Amino acid sequence: MTRIALFPGSFDPFTKGHEDIVLRGLRLFDEVVIGIGNNATKKRYFPLEVMKEMIERTFISEPNVKVITYDDLTAHTARELGARFLLRGLRNTTDFEYENGISQVNRYLYEEIETVFLITSPSLAPISSSIIRDLHRYGQAVDNFLPYSLSELKKAEQNS
Repeated sequence: MTRIALFPGSFDPFTKGHEDIVLRGLRLFDEVVIGIGNNATKKRYFPLEVMKEMIERTFISEPNVKVITYDDLTAHTARELGARFLLRGLRNTTDFEYENGISQVNRYLYEEIETVFLITSPSLAPISSSIIRDLHRYGQAVDNFLPYSLSELKKAEQNS
């Protein structure tokens, strides 16, 4: 049986911390599907389709990584994909408290799903999408935190 993990998130933007979780997840799973969820309560900073393209470029040499967008409950999307695992990264205890509740609900909705938590690599723990958005919004350089450059992102935005 193929071990498929869904790595769900808004990924606005996708960071080096996210990349690290995917690459480490590939050691555990046959396939990692990065699922960019559409969160109705959040207004995106970077366009969804552009971010999808940047993530696909990041993993162009990894055939066992796929990138999708979805507008449904994560548990339902995992079931549709045949994913029996959800992959999540934890930076701190606050992340754990938040993720623990979500994992319980996902298990209620899809009892065959297991959430696998990976502790963020120490050098990447301070990175969060919201911090990167704030830095970028106020004109600060953020490419050191991203697995792609913002100049590539700007080109992708212009082409979409």
